[in-house]
Amino acid sequence: MLDDMVDYLEHIRQRPVWQPIPDVAREAFLASMPTQGRDLTEVHQQFMQQILPYAVGNAHPGFFGWVHGGGTPVGMLAEMLAAGLNANLGGRDQIPVEVERQLVRWMADLFEFPPYASGLFVTGSSMANMIAVLVARYHALGREVRSHGIPPKRQLVAYASAGAHGCIAQAMDLAGLGSTNLRKIPMNDRFQMCTSSLEVAITADRQAGLQPFFIAATAGTVDVGAIDEMPVIAAIAERNGLWFHVDGAYGALAMLSPALQPLLEGIELADSIACDFHKWGQVPYDAGFILVRDGVLHLETFSTPETYLRRDTRGMAAGSPWPCDFGPDLSRSFRALKTWFTFQVYGAERIGQAIHQTCVLARELAERVCAEPALELLAPVALNIVCFRVRHDGDVDGFNAALVADLQESGIAAPSLTTVRGKLAIRVAIVNHRTGRTDLDALMTAVLTYTHTTESA
Repeated sequence: MLDDMVDYLEHIRQRPVWQPIPDVAREAFLASMPTQGRDLTEVHQQFMQQILPYAVGNAHPGFFGWVHGGGTPVGMLAEMLAAGLNANLGGRDQIPVEVERQLVRWMADLFEFPPYASGLFVTGSSMANMIAVLVARYHALGREVRSHGIPPKRQLVAYASAGAHGCIAQAMDLAGLGSTNLRKIPMNDRFQMCTSSLEVAITADRQAGLQPFFIAATAGTVDVGAIDEMPVIAAIAERNGLWFHVDGAYGALAMLSPALQPLLEGIELADSIACDFHKWGQVPYDAGFILVRDGVLHLETFSTPETYLRRDTRGMAAGSPWPCDFGPDLSRSFRALKTWFTFQVYGAERIGQAIHQTCVLARELAERVCAEPALELLAPVALNIVCFRVRHDGDVDGFNAALVADLQESGIAAPSLTTVRGKLAIRVAIVNHRTGRTDLDALMTAVLTYTHTTESA
């Protein structure tokens, strides 16, 4: 089984990026629960024939659809070790918890946070952003919010760019604050949050008797990869006494690249940062992370003393506070191990170089798009995402949508679609450490070939 997966990764370029699922493969998963077990070899063969070929394909260097990391054999093996250990990282006095704490310290150092900062591995940045909203809510309303909820006369409002990920609004919803109380601030011509509009919105809400409490800047927007002006936003947050959070789901890890670090100026001023190691960090899914400047406030937001979770100074009940004191999960997998292995084996410098290379490739792709009369670049390239479209005299959106579906079904390359200032765009997110210029050549050749073939038909 292990040999098969190593072989899969070694020869992945010989496979299609993605392929449509045939009915026979899909129908195999409509069967009812087995009452008797089957031989492991037989089940593994079903995996090889009906599961492995029909995954989304983000391990492939031609996958450009979303910001998904490519994973590594090291991470895969570390995941196997973690599964064999079967540790519950909710708490108790165990070295797996110390591994997670070490990574918290590494991230605090990377982002220039103080030694008393706290952090937690979570499923992904959707959960990390929600934790940030909950800590900020506690900061704004105090301990009573945990027992009595939101006071009737204290309507909290938050702010994020119109280009921010939808999970920020979802976090407001899940925190009981209401998604309509997230103000979506317009973007400037670089797709960054318009800071003058932000200040106007804060003032208007205060005058209306509302309570501003939270600003989420984005480091790497989901559509075009833009980075908000974090020093300016940090200053606005400080003047107004608001929590300054950075959703750096993938972009925050650009701090690992000395060449890209200047783009993230101001991130060190944040009260909290969300990021995903399973994106630019190439750690296998899932490995999200939240870092909070004020570790005491983070602890007070979630810690709940329970009799069956009693703490002590010795024995297995020692070593508190535990990870479960910093988030909603009591049962937690050993996500930190595959991240720890990735940093130990590859080193921060090599990971940073891989991150920087994806940005170099993105700029090169943008130059090639601009050099092609048939293509139109739709947004400046801030990091590693290139948005463009094929010029077309007829239904330009329909033409580009069909083109992307054709590309995906060809198995050659798998970009996705997004909308940039009302125009449907072909979105190419270069995230995989395996991706090189030959993969961009294949993409561009396919785009132009399908364009010319369709127009001449």
